Amino acid sequence: MPSLLEVNDVSVAFGGHRALDGVALSAERGQITGLIGPNGAGKSTLFDVICGLRKPLTGHVNMDGKDVTRSGPAQRARMGLARTFQRLELFGRLTVRDNLLVAAELGPERRRAGTFVDGIVDRLGLADVADECSDNLTTGMGRLVEVGRAMAAKPSLLLLDEPAAGQDPEETERFAVLLRGLADDGTAVLLVEHDMELVMNVCDQVFVLDLGKIISSGPPAVIRRDELVLAAYLGEQA
Repeated sequence: MPSLLEVNDVSVAFGGHRALDGVALSAERGQITGLIGPNGAGKSTLFDVICGLRKPLTGHVNMDGKDVTRSGPAQRARMGLARTFQRLELFGRLTVRDNLLVAAELGPERRRAGTFVDGIVDRLGLADVADECSDNLTTGMGRLVEVGRAMAAKPSLLLLDEPAAGQDPEETERFAVLLRGLADDGTAVLLVEHDMELVMNVCDQVFVLDLGKIISSGPPAVIRRDELVLAAYLGEQA
């Protein structure tokens, strides 16, 4: 059975600069796949390619065995892809619950959107702020709401771009439990995150991107010992 997501030989160029150069990556159902690398490595550009926001110069993107390289974001969303962004993107004047309803009412659970959203609110521990205006939330809480809005689309493939940014240690610990729960539900999670403790604790596989190229991949225990990764990202003394 093919991986839910398969990226093959993807390249993207901005002028004479190759932001991505022959990138290959996969994400499996029921697993958390980490994508790490220094700033400017090309992680968000790769997310844009996977989501259909940017067409690659070369290569292919497959979802559930289908080539979606030329498909737009809306078609990929209908196939089960959802994403959060590095920059927090909430409907600031809407309540937390209404932010989730926006996604649920367009997704496969639209006929029972209210009940479905109530379940997400409970699962994320958002009951105390469910009727709060999103503009009033802390950054860490806002990130959690953004993840909840992605969950409201009931995705089979969930791309998270630095979702733990702004979270305190207690929030990050709860978030790790949430990620494992999503994977246990069968979701394929692709996680871009700079919190290495979180990545190494929750991910089943990790891909390391540096200067537009994958320089290493494997389980966290292997990545921790990889000399190329230590030099390029984790630090010589890691």
